Amino acid sequence: MSTMKIKKGDTVKVIAGKDKDKEGKVISVDIKNSKVLVEGVNMISKHTKPSAANQNGGIVQKEAPIDISNVMYSHKGKATRVGFKMENDKKVRFAKSTGDVID
Repeated sequence: MSTMKIKKGDTVKVIAGKDKDKEGKVISVDIKNSKVLVEGVNMISKHTKPSAANQNGGIVQKEAPIDISNVMYSHKGKATRVGFKMENDKKVRFAKSTGDVID
């Protein structure tokens, strides 16, 4: 399996779906199913029963996973593709629009 171009902590822009043009920080990445969880994007209402952790229960708003093909890395406020290159015997990600090294 190839490495993912989007990692936890990256700022991404949604390019397709009901939340198109929204930006958020990646909370988690599911490599097996090619899904990402983005802060404040693809919100769902989950009905929860009262429990020890949540005394009242009720309706909780939370993020649902979104397909990784529907998000794009955001570099300096603009969506850009991500590439890989070798720099001093180390594989690094870079923004294809500017050529800047991401990490």
